[in-house]
Amino acid sequence: MSELVKPLNDADFAGSVAKGISLVDFWAAWCAPCREVSPLVDQLAEQFKGRVAFFRVNVDDNPKTSEAYDILSMPTLLLMKDGQPVDKVIGALPKAQLETFIQQAL
Repeated sequence: MSELVKPLNDADFAGSVAKGISLVDFWAAWCAPCREVSPLVDQLAEQFKGRVAFFRVNVDDNPKTSEAYDILSMPTLLLMKDGQPVDKVIGALPKAQLETFIQQAL
């Protein structure tokens, strides 16, 4: 996992995504599609370094945050701007689609 993608928990979520553009990868260890998306998120974190903050939230360990943002399926990538959700995608998408998803917030 990339050092550019920071793990978040229920306690530090709001403060971490409060400013700027963030992409949050909601995942679970048992989720096979999450394992497909994880390396793509790492690559995108490198590609958008300095413009977008990247985070991961384990839904099993952080139910409060997952419930607050209606995360019902994994993986869910939540795009946030200044602490507010802008958009989300669910499932394992190709890297090109994920790039377009992020670019819409820039």
